[in-house]
Amino acid sequence: MYCCEDHIDLAIDMYVDQYETAPNIQKFEFNHSLSTTCELCKKTAVYIVGN
Repeated sequence: MYCCEDHIDLAIDMYVDQYETAPNIQKFEFNHSLSTTCELCKKTAVYIVGN
């Protein structure tokens, strides 16, 4: 799941609730030609939460 700074805690909670394990969290490398957005609010994504 891609998420912004505001929703990182919620994304982690959602992942743990669904998979019952801690996710890998990776800081998203910014590339101005890439416009990946947060799956919860559509702001620019900063993190990738998942395994």
